[in-house]
Amino acid sequence: MFLPITKEDALKRGWNELDVIFVTGDAYIDHPAFGVPLLARWLEFHGFRVGIIPQPDWRSREPFMALGRPGLFFAVSAGAMDSMVAHYTPARKLRRDDAYTPGNRHGARPNRATIIYTSRLKEAYKDVPVVIGGIEASLRRFAHYDFWEDKVRRSILFDAKADLLVYGMGERPLLELAVRLRRGEPIADVTDIRGTAYIGKDRLGTHPSPVELPSFEEVCADKAKYAAAFRILSGEQNPFAAKTVVQLHGDRRLVCNPPAMPLTERELDAVYALPFAKAPHPSYLEPVPAYEQIKSSITSHRGCFGGCAFCAITHHQGKVIQSRSERSILEEVGRLLGQRWFRGSVSDVGGPTANMYGAGCGNPQAQAVCRRESCLYPHPCRHLAVDDRRAAQLLQRVRQSPGVKNVAVSSGVRYDLLERQPGYLRELLGHHVGGLLKVAPEHLVDRVTAVMRKPGRKAFDRFLALFREESVRLGKKQYLIPYLISGHPGCTMDDMVELALALKKHHLRVEQVQDFTPTPGTLSTCIYHTGLDPFSGEGVYVPRSDREKTLQKALLLSHIPEERKNIMAALKACGREAAAAELCRGEAKGVQRAGKNYARQQNNR
Repeated sequence: MFLPITKEDALKRGWNELDVIFVTGDAYIDHPAFGVPLLARWLEFHGFRVGIIPQPDWRSREPFMALGRPGLFFAVSAGAMDSMVAHYTPARKLRRDDAYTPGNRHGARPNRATIIYTSRLKEAYKDVPVVIGGIEASLRRFAHYDFWEDKVRRSILFDAKADLLVYGMGERPLLELAVRLRRGEPIADVTDIRGTAYIGKDRLGTHPSPVELPSFEEVCADKAKYAAAFRILSGEQNPFAAKTVVQLHGDRRLVCNPPAMPLTERELDAVYALPFAKAPHPSYLEPVPAYEQIKSSITSHRGCFGGCAFCAITHHQGKVIQSRSERSILEEVGRLLGQRWFRGSVSDVGGPTANMYGAGCGNPQAQAVCRRESCLYPHPCRHLAVDDRRAAQLLQRVRQSPGVKNVAVSSGVRYDLLERQPGYLRELLGHHVGGLLKVAPEHLVDRVTAVMRKPGRKAFDRFLALFREESVRLGKKQYLIPYLISGHPGCTMDDMVELALALKKHHLRVEQVQDFTPTPGTLSTCIYHTGLDPFSGEGVYVPRSDREKTLQKALLLSHIPEERKNIMAALKACGREAAAAELCRGEAKGVQRAGKNYARQQNNR
């Protein structure tokens, strides 16, 4: 049975009033891959009456009153993506689709959805607490650079005027909040829940030894102060060691409590055992693309210790890997078999990084004081335990389950970890790659990968050789598909030429090139805004113009005839016209010819 989205739905359950009402920018898909339904089911499991208002029309307050007044609070999320990322391309052009909306239609949620939704709820019910969360609220909880306005905005709590912000994975803080409010505690007095932030009036409050960031006014006026704030905050991400963090905004202060503690295996198993319908709400008449992509997938764990500079996962899910038990995962596979649409193909068994299942810190004492942003960069931590027997056995057990015909691993994998995971690599290549393995080196020039906090060229070369050797041993024709980023801070046009030539040398053709987007809260965005590495203080080159970013991306697309003009413009811009003959060999003959002509002219001078 789906959770209520109308008063009639609630009455059918015998509920005259709901305790908590979620408002979300996504369609209601009752599947654990979607954050709001997962948290709603979690509260329901603990005895709360919960409903969901999905994608309300924000132009008036009436749609926000569809379920009436909740007894405890409204819980607001922009959805699975920051609403500005969902709406605009890296060139700030309006997108035409939205995978989280029935029919893939754009326009079902507003810009800055968290702020707009909260405003409408306060208009409808002034005295009902509003709690904001999700990735948009989490990564905008401090003063942050906003790419779409090209300025530093204050904490989203001040703009939304919400009563509380829940950041990160919300099971613990949201449940504790609901329990305390049900006991009659006013939300204004709830100031000590881990994984929450709130607005206070005095400077430091009663929190013992808080860490104070440069103020909103300081980080707006001084980019070095902005970089310093990021550096300080990065040291307070470990839930075992973090302190309360304070940032002044005028005469008020943002108070951010330490992150929530990770869920135990037993707790995570309980979350994924909840009675999800694993389907879109039956009121939808059109398919929801995001659901079609993940409906037969299995989440084996959460968290990522990679610490890539451009990625928000570590900032939202944390770097502590929280893995489900094998029993829990196999039980979910069994429930998939009961779905009428399931034909035996599991589309994914993984998480943010598939081969981190079962991995983590092997030294609890070291973990309790750790301040590293990444367990892999600049070199793997000596305490990192990546024994792959558990992960390899999981894949084997899932593919051997009765009724399962094939199992894919479509989550990303860390290829630099696979060097230390021979059992997982054999299982992966032998049974879970349909001819193509997607990996994300993002770049192959060392000075750029250093800014990205990614492994460099040598690590990729070693893995590529390992991948090809293992494929030959298995007697399989398998190919590697690299995912890459153009226009990232630290990357020049010349670096992109070197990357393109490296791909050509290895006979690799890209499937996807992501133009870098400065999303809130990440290290790469801090560097983009300030032009500084916040840890070293050194200046970093930043490609900013749309023209340069277009040309950088074109250099990796030499197999597309329409990109010939841009490729030659890019090569000319960095004085590398002679590279056209090699770069476009066997593909864009017009560009190849232009490169040869340029080389001949140089020789005749």
